[in-house]
Amino acid sequence: MDELAVACIAPVRSGMMVGLGTGRAAARGVRALAERVTAEKLSITCVSTSKVTEELAVSLGLKVVDFAKVERVDFLFDGADELDPQLNMLKGGGGAMTRERIVAAAAVSRCNILDESKLVANLGQNMPLPVEIIPMGLASVRRRLSELGLVGIVRQRKDGPGDLISDNGNLIVDCQLKAGANLKSLAGELDRTAGIVDHGLFLTEAQVVLIEGKGGIVRKTR
Repeated sequence: MDELAVACIAPVRSGMMVGLGTGRAAARGVRALAERVTAEKLSITCVSTSKVTEELAVSLGLKVVDFAKVERVDFLFDGADELDPQLNMLKGGGGAMTRERIVAAAAVSRCNILDESKLVANLGQNMPLPVEIIPMGLASVRRRLSELGLVGIVRQRKDGPGDLISDNGNLIVDCQLKAGANLKSLAGELDRTAGIVDHGLFLTEAQVVLIEGKGGIVRKTR
């Protein structure tokens, strides 16, 4: 039994609209949720934060609807690429941070799951900061990123040559985040930069975080 995934989806009840995150940790939750739906005959509807997750959910028999027609989500579970002591998260390793933030903003309650290897003293310690950019603005946005101290490279596809294209049709630039950066200020600058769709700094979204470690599961709340 996947204890972390089971603990993550424990709040799910019949009648809920459930948001499905993206990434390896979230996929564990999707599988556990599908098992619960079958075993307990739960009646739920899901929305997905990525095409990859939607395909997995549908293959497991979960009902997934178009989020464009959904105003509110009762419960969202997702992962995180890094978590600092203040419960700031760095996300976007799977390239889905824009949709993840949109669904998170609509969610009444949220749970993020990760293993203890994702715990860091400062965001950016092990992972780059992804920034999703409208293609036509690539050069000008990269100039602005450089002014902000963010130097990065355009993310490439894993299945062949060429730039990775997000589910939204955009490019992703992975930037090195300097230790000690003022995260709130930086997030604000990125939010105000024309051509940037979104980025991987999730500074307010964490509510409940479940951390899997050698000693079991640790629960943290904001």
